[in-house]
Amino acid sequence: MLNIAYTLHQWYGRARPFALATVTDVSGSAPLPVGSALAVDTEGTAVGSVSGGCVEAAVYDLCRHVLAHGGPPVRTRFGYSDDDAFAVGLTCGGEIEVLVQRVDPAAEAHLAAALEAVLAGRPCAVAHVIDGPREFLGRTLRVSDGGPHDGILDGTHDGSLGGANEDKVVAAHARALLRAGRTARVEVGGEADTCPTRLTVLVHTHAHRPRMLIFGAVDFAAALSQAGRFLGYHVTVCDARPVFTTRARFPHADEIVTDWPHRYLAATETDARTAVCVLTHDAKFDIPLLRSALALPVGYVGAMGSRRTHDRRVDLLREAGVPEEQLARLHSPIGLDLGARTPEETAFSITAEIIAHANRGTGLPLSHGTGRIHPPAQPLPGLAGVGNPWNAGSVQVRVVV
Repeated sequence: MLNIAYTLHQWYGRARPFALATVTDVSGSAPLPVGSALAVDTEGTAVGSVSGGCVEAAVYDLCRHVLAHGGPPVRTRFGYSDDDAFAVGLTCGGEIEVLVQRVDPAAEAHLAAALEAVLAGRPCAVAHVIDGPREFLGRTLRVSDGGPHDGILDGTHDGSLGGANEDKVVAAHARALLRAGRTARVEVGGEADTCPTRLTVLVHTHAHRPRMLIFGAVDFAAALSQAGRFLGYHVTVCDARPVFTTRARFPHADEIVTDWPHRYLAATETDARTAVCVLTHDAKFDIPLLRSALALPVGYVGAMGSRRTHDRRVDLLREAGVPEEQLARLHSPIGLDLGARTPEETAFSITAEIIAHANRGTGLPLSHGTGRIHPPAQPLPGLAGVGNPWNAGSVQVRVVV
């Protein structure tokens, strides 16, 4: 739902009820990921998408029905139809599950704070119960990183259904996913002492933008900063030479820093989503910087240079005491083999490798492969996504009661 926060926030401001359809599970080559949403208001206005177009009309009609008649949430499954590929189903061959529910802004006031946080660029998560006892289904909880949570999962204010414990357990899972920048399904509960009710919860997250740290104020950095910004990164360009690190040269960077690269890296904040791109071509910058970067739990470390430069760089890093398991994390020469020559082409080569590495892609042409195009998201340790295989070749609608 957070992907359509702007419009939902407007509807909240007008106290306008709406129906919310949320993708709660995907299988095969489903076009959109878990957490994608479509909403329809009382005037019939629609925003968002759950399938990229395949089943939007059917979901829209279901939203109008739920909005008009109320009642419990409706769980809908769409899959490929073997008999008629153009029936109400996914022509791509994937399968999705969608939960449709009515949302009344007056009854779900805590979601307004979540929508406001998204629009202000603040980290926020919404935990959404998508399976469990009827009284929990569709309930939501707003969670901030390090702050309090609000919303009551069981819908009562006295904890009569055990919601106080469920709130705490779900909030803890949501904060972990928020720190990782992941939207995912989690199973919680089943423990008599801490959380007796077993629930499946979809945690929607809006995290800080991941960071791309570009070291080396060169023409390639200018193109890469633009590509990184386009992909949603918070881009920093850092170089020790002030004559080159100027706003005029890097208009697309969020931050421009004049400092020794290794010193800046040691002082700045990084996490598992951070991409470190070393474009300096100078051992006095590269070696201390890469030595530090490879020891950090960042998502990606790449360094530009020829194969000869790479071989010499690796020798110097070994001499500096960098262990082999850390050297194995280095992407050098940086980028995928696209035959790139210009700075702009090279920027696409680098970002393509970052995307492939983050999603465990092969980097090969899709026409040369087999199997599913969209692999399932990798679960976090202790927060594994819940598998739910469906019968292939079917389109099913089931009302949850």
